[in-house]
Amino acid sequence: MTPKNILVTGAAGFLGSHLTDALLAKGHSVLGVDNLATGNMANLAHLSGESRFSFLNHDISTPFDPGPADFIFNFASPASPVDYAKLGPETLLVGSAGTINTLNLARKYKAGYLHASTSECYGDPEVHPQVETYWGRVNPIGPRSVYDEAKRFSEAAVTAWHRYYGVDTHMVRIFNTYGPRLQANDGRVISNFMIQALMGKPLTVYGDGLQTRSFCYVSDLIDGIVRLSESSEHTPVNIGNPTEFTMLECASEVLHVTGSKSEIVYEPLPQDDPTRRRPDITKARNLLKWEPKISLREGLEKSLAYFQDCVGAQST
Repeated sequence: MTPKNILVTGAAGFLGSHLTDALLAKGHSVLGVDNLATGNMANLAHLSGESRFSFLNHDISTPFDPGPADFIFNFASPASPVDYAKLGPETLLVGSAGTINTLNLARKYKAGYLHASTSECYGDPEVHPQVETYWGRVNPIGPRSVYDEAKRFSEAAVTAWHRYYGVDTHMVRIFNTYGPRLQANDGRVISNFMIQALMGKPLTVYGDGLQTRSFCYVSDLIDGIVRLSESSEHTPVNIGNPTEFTMLECASEVLHVTGSKSEIVYEPLPQDDPTRRRPDITKARNLLKWEPKISLREGLEKSLAYFQDCVGAQST
C-alpha cells in the first residue's frame, strides 16, 4: 500500500478522530481540519507527538486550500440533535458551502472523496429496513430539517461533482454509532442512558419506548468506511448494525452493563423523531465484504470506562 496524504474534515469530532486514527494506523499522513464548533481537541490529544498528523483550525464553509491531497474525507458537521438545534444556520452552511468547497479541492487535486452522509436522509421511513434506493420521508421545514436537508443537499452535490466533473466520490449513510469520544451531553440515546445510569439518575425514554434504533460500535463503522473509500462505488452505501433494538431494550442493556438501579421515566416524543431505524446492509455485504462484528452489549462494555471518566469529570 502506498502511503497517501489525506485530508479529514471534522477531525476533532467523534467519528473524525477515530477515522484519523485508523488512517494513521494504515501508514497514511493526515491533515485534520476542524473549527471546533462541536469538535474537541481532547479527541486528538494522543496524536501530539505524531509527525504524520497536522491540524488546521478552519471552518470549511469558507474556501481554503491547504495544498495537494490524495484523498478527502468530509466529516465536518454538527451531528447531534442538541448541536444542530443550536447551530442551525451553521449546519446548513457546512452541508452546502462546506461540501462544495471540499469537492472543489478534490477536483483541483484529482483526489478521491468520501462524504459522511446519514440515515437521517430517510427521515421517518415508510420502508423498513431502509435500503439505499429509498428516497425517504423528511420534513423539509421541521426542527430536524437543518441537518436532514443539509445532508441531502450534500449527497446531491457529491453526485453532481462526480457526474459533471469526474471526481472519484463515495458516500456513506451512517446509522446510529456509539463508543468512546461520543459527546457526553449530546442528546443521543446511548450517551444519555450511559451518563444517567452511571450517575444514578432515571433513564429518560421518549414516547412509549417502542421506537427502534440500530446501534453500531465505532470500530465497526470506521472499518466499513475505510473499505468504502477503497472501492469503486459512487452511490450511497448504508453502514450500520442491522440488529434492531427498542429504546426500552437499549435501556435494559445499559442498566445491565453499568449495574445501575436507575428507574425509567417517560417524556413526550420530540417532533419528527423517527419511529423506526434499521439499515439494510446487503449492499455493504456484497460490495465491501463488510458487516459489523460487535454486539450492543460488547460495545457498551467497551465504552463503559470512557463514560465513567465523563461522569468523574462532571463531578469534579
